[in-house]
Order: sequence, then structure tokens, then C-alpha cells
Amino acid sequence: MNRKPVIGLVLGSGSARGWAHIGVIRALEQAGIKPDLVCGASIGAVVGAAYALGELDRFEEWALGLTGRTVFSFMDFKLAGGMLKGERVIEFFRNRFSDRPIEALDMPFAAVATGLHSGSEVWLRTGSTADAVRASMALPGLFTPAQREGRLLVDGGLVNPVPVSLARAMGADIVIAVDLNADILGRHLRKPGANGAAPLPAEVPDDEEETADWLRRLQDGFAALLPTPDPTRVRMPSLLEVVLGSVNIMQVRITRSRMAGDPPEVMIAPHLAHLGLMDFYRAEEAIAEGQRAAEKTLPFLRQLGLGSV
Repeated sequence: MNRKPVIGLVLGSGSARGWAHIGVIRALEQAGIKPDLVCGASIGAVVGAAYALGELDRFEEWALGLTGRTVFSFMDFKLAGGMLKGERVIEFFRNRFSDRPIEALDMPFAAVATGLHSGSEVWLRTGSTADAVRASMALPGLFTPAQREGRLLVDGGLVNPVPVSLARAMGADIVIAVDLNADILGRHLRKPGANGAAPLPAEVPDDEEETADWLRRLQDGFAALLPTPDPTRVRMPSLLEVVLGSVNIMQVRITRSRMAGDPPEVMIAPHLAHLGLMDFYRAEEAIAEGQRAAEKTLPFLRQLGLGSV
């Protein structure tokens, strides 16, 4: 008798665009498709962990309630190793959601991280779920590296932004992968607003003007120290934009290379290049786009024999 194929869900890196993963999961569930395992890199590991913990409903409710001020409250600035320590985010995760060992989750889960000194790809499949998530999301320059068993670990998106290979190693026969960076190149640098500043989205509420101003200053970074640019020249991007743009380019190139050698059966690619690095308060539109992108793949998923007709 033929056994049921093992379905693996792979959630890729992409900062605030990662809330789209929630919409993808919702669309799959509504179509009667239940993954047997989940793995992720960076923000994909965050959402994947919430899903494997059985906490996705509460996690989605929390994400939809985020505001610019809430995002600011998670910032714990540090000069050494990165702009942020990231401890407030993880402590919140531990306190609000159960932090069971990865081996005890509702479904098999794994996260990808990168060894800072060796450059090796590290698969986190045991131990604290929160610690694994913290290591996987440690974007260089933004979050300080995480420490695990005497090693310094940083963002898994540096080596495997959409970890299809990890899902295969976990036993997946059919891999459904979500790539949040497919439409990123050339679009992450926003068009300048007044005085060359990168404008914030219109969706920021008026009562959060103070926080929005902080986010604007964070995005502009050291660009504010430069002289007023010549209007005939291209606006000089901020430090944060340069770091983000460089990471985006690297992740897109790595993803394309790795997909050529080990493609998933189904690729879901939400269009969210207009979202910025820190736009975590825009969860509603990210989730909606993730669901829309996943629904477009349903006919092919049904051809594979997945879901209800």
C-alpha cells in the first residue's frame, strides 16, 4: 500500500514581510492541506515556531495588534555586535507563548542559523524553541549574534534563505516553500520624500507620529549627517538601507542558486517588496498578500493530490 506523502512547509527569511507566512498557512488550512513538518529561516523560523507550538491563532492576533510604538518598545539598543540585543523580543516570546523544547512540539520543526566564525549552515532541531528562533533571526548589523554551545550564530538567511534542503533532510516528500524576496531587487530603496528622506507608508496612524518619526530617523540613519544632496544626483541611501539592500541581494542570489539544485515542488512568492525592514505594524496587508499568493498555487497543489477538491 502506498504511504501518504510527507508534506514539508518551508518559510523563508524576509523581516517584516514574514507576516505573509501566516496568510500562507491560513490558505493551506482552508484548502484542507496540513503540513507534516515545518522549518524556517529568520522570520520564517519565528512564524514556523508559533505554528509548531500550536499558537498560531494567538500569534496572529498579537501581530495584527502591533503598532509603531509597540515595535519601538522591543528595541534594546547595544553598541557591540549589533544595534539591538533582541532579548526583549525573545523574552516577550517566552512569556506570552509556551517555550517547549523543539523535540516536544506539536509537529516537527527546525530553524536555520549561520555560524559567524565558520560560515557554516547550522540546523537547530533540539533544545529551546525560543533560543533557536533568536539565533535564526539575528540579522547582522541589526541584532547581536546569539550564543549556543560555545558558538556565535547569526541569521540563517545568510546561508539558506529558503531552507528546502532542511525540509528534505527532515523527511519531506513534497515541499511547499515560501520565498519572500522574489521581487525585492531594486525595490527596497524607497523613493525619497521631502529633503531626500525615505517616506513612511500612509498607513501609520496620526496618533503614532512620535514613533513614526523615530522609525524614519532609524531608517535614515547616518544619511542625516550628510550635506543636503545635489537634486541632480541619486539620493544617498541610509546605513540601514545599504545593509538591508546588500543582505537582500545576497539572499536572492543564494536562493536562486540553491533552488536550481534542489527546487521545491511548489513555490509561493508573495509580492511585498514595498514593505520596509521594520514595518512589523503592517501585518494585516502582509497576511492578506500571503494568503492571496498561496491561493494562486492551489490548482497545482490539487494536481499533486493535496487538499480538498
